[in-house]
Amino acid sequence: MHPLNCLLVDDEPAALDILTHYVNQTPFLKLAGRCLGPIEALQKVYSEPIDLIFLDIHMPELSGLDFIKVLNGRAKVILTTAYSQYALEGYEYNVVDYLLKPVAFDRFLKAAQKALDQRSPLTPPTPTVPTQPAEEDYIFVKADNRTQRITLSDIQYVEGLGNYVSIYTDQGRVVTLLTMKEVEERLPERRFMRIHRSYLIALDRLQYIEGNEVFLDKKTAIPLGETYREKFFKALESKTLNKR
Repeated sequence: MHPLNCLLVDDEPAALDILTHYVNQTPFLKLAGRCLGPIEALQKVYSEPIDLIFLDIHMPELSGLDFIKVLNGRAKVILTTAYSQYALEGYEYNVVDYLLKPVAFDRFLKAAQKALDQRSPLTPPTPTVPTQPAEEDYIFVKADNRTQRITLSDIQYVEGLGNYVSIYTDQGRVVTLLTMKEVEERLPERRFMRIHRSYLIALDRLQYIEGNEVFLDKKTAIPLGETYREKFFKALESKTLNKR
């Protein structure tokens, strides 16, 4: 049986060091990574296979319990915290176990064994043919002194403002410290396209094209940059009926 790939998430480096030592002493655990924050951890979970997460409850940006909601069952979770009053709430999120800091090795080992026992015996073998990872349906951005989740289907378009961007959604506008290039790299290409040096649109919001403008509705007109015209119209070819 393959060891469980473990991710350690805690904003205290000393706590990470203790857990790292424990993982290295446990034959059926394999350290996949250490993260000081929840956003970094989510990116790792969605980019590589993680079986088990040792997760601190109190962290900046996103609490451990909110992290579990976003995680949506992608990995098993063992909570770690210095506050015993959160144990009951933690179990309501179907976590494997709850470790109270400072964590003793025997208690750590018992929790890890529970996670191993819960591993499904019906887990299929690793496929020999590479498969595409599931596409995320949201992103996180920092705005107004908090980390905000934005659902991709809510995004209408993005406007570049130098080192900032305005993300226009069905719920309103979100301004964040990102460049257009960074946003373009984070959004799936099949759903979003850059059509101007300062604009990127959600393709499913496109209503019609008139001259050098792309309309997302009757009031929202986005300029179509000359540099981006050829790629834009080529992307629309497969969806255009009367091409003559």
